[in-house]
Amino acid sequence: MDENQNHTHMKKISLFLAVIVFVLSGCQKPPNETPNHHLTGYMVVDFHQHTGFTDGSATIDYLLQQGVNYGVDVMVNCEHGGISECNGSLGESYVWIPTWLECGLTPEDFKGDPFIIDSTQFMWRWQCLKEYSFQKVWEFNQTGTTTLAIQGLEWNVPGHEHASTGIITGQFDATHPNANAMAQFEYMFDNEDKDETGGTEFGWVKSTASDKEKTREALRWINTHHRYTSWVVPAHPERSNKWHINDYRDLNDIAPDIFVAFEGIPGYQGSRNRGFGNANSYEKASTFGGVGKHAAKVGGVWDALISEGRRFSLVANTDFHAHVSKGGSAFYPGEYHKTCIFMKEKTAQAFVAGLRSGNIYCVLGDLIDRLEFTAGTATMGETFHANGSTVKIRILVRDPETDNHNKWTAMTNPVLNHIDLIAGDMRPKVAKDSPEYSVGEYDRVKVIARFDATGHTTDDNGITSIRWKDLGGGVKLIEHTVEITGDTYFRLRGTNHGLNVKGRTDANGNPLENTRAANSEEAIKIAFEDLWFYSNPIFVKR
Repeated sequence: MDENQNHTHMKKISLFLAVIVFVLSGCQKPPNETPNHHLTGYMVVDFHQHTGFTDGSATIDYLLQQGVNYGVDVMVNCEHGGISECNGSLGESYVWIPTWLECGLTPEDFKGDPFIIDSTQFMWRWQCLKEYSFQKVWEFNQTGTTTLAIQGLEWNVPGHEHASTGIITGQFDATHPNANAMAQFEYMFDNEDKDETGGTEFGWVKSTASDKEKTREALRWINTHHRYTSWVVPAHPERSNKWHINDYRDLNDIAPDIFVAFEGIPGYQGSRNRGFGNANSYEKASTFGGVGKHAAKVGGVWDALISEGRRFSLVANTDFHAHVSKGGSAFYPGEYHKTCIFMKEKTAQAFVAGLRSGNIYCVLGDLIDRLEFTAGTATMGETFHANGSTVKIRILVRDPETDNHNKWTAMTNPVLNHIDLIAGDMRPKVAKDSPEYSVGEYDRVKVIARFDATGHTTDDNGITSIRWKDLGGGVKLIEHTVEITGDTYFRLRGTNHGLNVKGRTDANGNPLENTRAANSEEAIKIAFEDLWFYSNPIFVKR
């Protein structure tokens, strides 16, 4: 396609979406939606990755197809707000992604205040979302693919760093599919969007607030207009140390149906500084078995939040920019990270509902490929009301007997070594005026039982492992009765390591801090040889 054809093609896309009528959503109930696929169960989701539209190295079509190749059920194109550097729908992945001018646009095609650096004109991200990126997502969903695509945004959060964010309002409209709500949110509230004029033609009013007050305003806005069709999930929250427990509490209080999870298992797992990229400014951030410290520490930030009864889930995403085989630090969606969300059907609305439900578990490197976890009759994200002083825990897990996607080391079929059952005492919500409100630790949580293939292994805390029942085919069954004296919650973690493994676990089975790898080859080796899974909690009231 020559430059004139490119220009004509872009004009047609722009004209198609420019005529779409945007109606501000004030819905306070989930909208009707025609299912794309009639499936029920745990589905693999990745809702944070990048293409050539921002700073990724692949075209959007290429990356969406990788999600198909690796069995991802739901992909959310979620990349930076602010500006869009290139046209991620054209070019060749890892070779050349054209700038907007190179693909035939003229200065008149750019909306809003001009943004020019070294004679290169950039497009504001809100325009890219509205007129280009969403068009490719929409086209992908028309191909009959098994993977559902959604348009999202990596929000530059004022006063913080980033958050994987989505508003599905309009995207699956039968008559006029559009991502106008997503574009409006970016224009109004993204900390890197400096355009002051572009949204005025649609009646959008840019926020004049600053810092964390602007973030609180954004959460109030999205809660008012898109409460049942949106999510905000802090991304790699430990990386720049700009997300703290008081922030989590504030925003969860403002929008408890939207601010419902955090990306406690970050992408970039093939980087030398595992999970947080190679940038020197991030060297103080580190993971523990690939998991950020907010979730990896028993009695840390995550436990402090869920001990209050907050529905706040742990998720994992790839944060894909470039593949490890192409000089990057990430794996393709579904290749290494898996966030498994229970969904009633494969639709965008079911994804939003599933994320909100908390019926979620996360796994690295296909350590497991099935998990059923109940306390009494409740599963993850639910509450069981116990009649007496005991509750029965049931865990059914499968350690797959087939190879994972490891192409770099000999560990292609890792073996699940053990599962820890973690319990914490419940408490009332911490009052905002309490000194505890800014404390990201909670000391009434601990590992209370461990399960493995042999039993009889005792840790330094005096916990002796219990043998699970091997049902064959990699399936393990655990049934365990726990005495309870008050309201509590239970969650799981599992790994391919035993206790006190040098550089991996301590004498009580806790993951050790990942140290910086010497080179890319060592980084990939560490990623595939240090594997964990985490469940979300079940709450029990007595």
